[in-house]
Amino acid sequence: MKRSNLAITGGYAGARLTHSHRTQVRYVRQTLVLWREIMTDFYKLWMSAEEDLLMPNNGYRFRDTGQGANRMQDSPVVSRSMHEVLNRVQNALQRRYGEQWVGLAVVHLADTNVPNSFVFIDKYTQISRILSPIVHTIERIGQLADESPGIKKYIDTTFGSVDLCRMLILQDFFRHGFDGSGGTSGFDSGSCIDGRLTSCWNWCSKLEKKEEIFSVFLLCGFIGFDGQF
Repeated sequence: MKRSNLAITGGYAGARLTHSHRTQVRYVRQTLVLWREIMTDFYKLWMSAEEDLLMPNNGYRFRDTGQGANRMQDSPVVSRSMHEVLNRVQNALQRRYGEQWVGLAVVHLADTNVPNSFVFIDKYTQISRILSPIVHTIERIGQLADESPGIKKYIDTTFGSVDLCRMLILQDFFRHGFDGSGGTSGFDSGSCIDGRLTSCWNWCSKLEKKEEIFSVFLLCGFIGFDGQF
């Protein structure tokens, strides 16, 4: 099976980042590990967000963030909790793989990207909404090919095999879902912690334009990134 190339070049195909194949593999892996740890600690992050929102003497001010008027409020407790998760992940990756962190380690809080802790929590609840349909499709397509000769023929004719179909989907996601795209500037997107989610949502918004792989998602029952899985 031919090896997939995950290299991306800034300014090409919408990418804002430039990574070799090796660097992109590390970047994607590190991001997914971070998201796993965020989900593991999500109950703590949620409680931290409530502390920030209800903290005495921590008032908000109305600001036009470019996404309408929002309540901008400092988020010191969430910031501390989030940096604890990030530091834990960075140390674990260093011990296991000998890797330095790829990209920025900036956590946007109390700014135009993430104006308050409520927006922070809402943003990171999207992780499962992004990943669940992709995982479902990767797992389900093999089952469908086994159950239906017609679907197997379509997959083999279009992609070569079920494994090649899976590889094409993951290659597209790992390249274009983690390329720093999706924002109006480098501050809004890029390789920061918040920008990684922005890039993935940007990929999700363009899925229906990727006709070959979108058809596979539809075959597997995909109805959107807000469905039940």
